[in-house]
Amino acid sequence: MELVAGSYEQVIFGFTVHPEPQASGDKEQQQWTPVADFTHHAHTASLSAVAVNSRFVVTGSKDETIHIYDMKKKIEHGALVHHNGTITCLKFYGSRHLISGAEDGLICVWDAKKWECLKSIRAHKGHVTFLSIHPSGKLALSVGTDKTLRTWNLVEGRSAFIKNIKQNAHIVEWSPRGEKYVVVILNKIDVYQLDTASISGTITNEKRISSVTFLSDSVLAVAGDEEVVRFFDCDSLVCLCEFKAHENRVKDIFSFEIPEHHVLVTASSDGFIKMWKLKQDKKDPPSLLCGVNTNARLTCLGVWLDRGTDTKERPPPAAGPSSEQSKISKKDSGDVVQQEDTLKPNSKKCVLSGDSNKPVKGNSLSARKRKMVEMQEKKKRKKKI
Repeated sequence: MELVAGSYEQVIFGFTVHPEPQASGDKEQQQWTPVADFTHHAHTASLSAVAVNSRFVVTGSKDETIHIYDMKKKIEHGALVHHNGTITCLKFYGSRHLISGAEDGLICVWDAKKWECLKSIRAHKGHVTFLSIHPSGKLALSVGTDKTLRTWNLVEGRSAFIKNIKQNAHIVEWSPRGEKYVVVILNKIDVYQLDTASISGTITNEKRISSVTFLSDSVLAVAGDEEVVRFFDCDSLVCLCEFKAHENRVKDIFSFEIPEHHVLVTASSDGFIKMWKLKQDKKDPPSLLCGVNTNARLTCLGVWLDRGTDTKERPPPAAGPSSEQSKISKKDSGDVVQQEDTLKPNSKKCVLSGDSNKPVKGNSLSARKRKMVEMQEKKKRKKKI
């Protein structure tokens, strides 16, 4: 497995983790050691989002671009430059589709094989702050700075429902079964039931919440602007346990399951990435498996698991674009800058190449971004000379 974290310093870090077998065979005492795999300075501004699927890691940044990393080949695959604003959220569904949201108010559906924009939706009047895809792949939720919670029909690529909320929410997340979802506003978590689309309860955290992840259908892990991580029961709304995870605020958390282990990963402004083994009873604090110091101010986190082709998840029906979507796909095919650069330890910033600097109908490249790409191409030509 590979721990991948983005930072305020514009660098993405990769650490390979291998559980070391113990002579005693005691899995409780098993040592997990993270080994530095790569550091890559690809973006020109701080990183804001990370997403992973069975092959790729993608990163979003305040520089308005999305960078693609092929983890099988350990190369940078290229960059997507359709958005005109900070990339705020990235979500894969299965191995075929990526959905992105940004401060330009757009939600984009990408073909994660050809890296074409299949659909570009004007989602919010303000920024898109977060989005979450239903486990079925048929629905998505998004929140934005227009004080709305929007439900999207991914089959037809259109808005299905709009709910006005009193304040700007900054996180929305489906439960694993998709029977409930949570909406985060500052330090409060509203728990919604899908069948009624109404709030069943509210959880209050000590400080502003930075990240949440479901550990089960009813247990939610919550991190905020503090050193502590808490586990809450979404049914009873009580705090099951809390533990000090870091020396500074926790910026992002991620959970996953592998045979015999349910793992929580945390990333903090203190520079550390830590892995925790969850106990069966979530009232018991998890035990630390390992930690590594990046010496950077971490902002976002992902975990790439080398599982081969992901067969459990089916691509959303939205993948099959309508005739109108097909036209959009052809127009937007210039939005991806194809490139393959090997990821090396402490490698320098990647230089983009391709036709992305040429005006493409429907392409929302800003003048500043086009200039940036042009300058990078000139640098590459000089290097070749």
